[in-house]
Amino acid sequence: MLKGYENYHFHVVYQKVHHFCAVDMGSLYLDIIKDRQYTCQTNSLARRSAQTALYHIVEALVRWLAPILSFTAEDIWRSMPGKRGESVLLESSWYDGLFPYPDETWEKIFEVREAVNKELEKLRGSEAIGSSLDAEVDIYCDDALYTQLTALEDELRFVFISSYARVHPASAKPEQVVTGEGFWFQVKPSEHPKCVRCWHHREDVGSHPEHPELCGRCVDNVVGGGEQRRYA
Repeated sequence: MLKGYENYHFHVVYQKVHHFCAVDMGSLYLDIIKDRQYTCQTNSLARRSAQTALYHIVEALVRWLAPILSFTAEDIWRSMPGKRGESVLLESSWYDGLFPYPDETWEKIFEVREAVNKELEKLRGSEAIGSSLDAEVDIYCDDALYTQLTALEDELRFVFISSYARVHPASAKPEQVVTGEGFWFQVKPSEHPKCVRCWHHREDVGSHPEHPELCGRCVDNVVGGGEQRRYA
């Protein structure tokens, strides 16, 4: 994108920014962190860390937009919290508060997510599920991918936006599976009850007598110390 500005190729800048907003943010990051924003405790580390990340993203994005959408960028600048200069148009450098994630690991995880989403869409189309949270995912893979996926522990389900996301060794795969590139998987409607607060189908819904319609995670977020999140 910066090379696009340097070479006056503004169409390249537009394409890069649009892809970032529509794909990286809209289809991935914002979709994944919705659960944190809506279900975690108000001042929890999980919720606040996601909001902090969004703040840094806006700090970068407003500067990317300023040369080609100056009035829009200026409106954003004046609405942003925190101490800042008079105008974004007077900023002399790009924002360097962002840092890249380890591409290889996350790109593989997102590759699996994309394949899973295609099957979830088929279930939605057949009206077997209403949303992806009505489904459970089982993935079968080799040791390398197994290590990458299980590193996210139970939070893998938040990446897939499913009620369950279980990972198994490739040797355990059943006959009826969908084949991906180096992995196999199944998606199926969940048979567990639905939590009325987070909409996840969990086996522990109703386990707390004072909150019979909530899952254990939501009970912890409502009356307990709050859940801990590290990845998604």
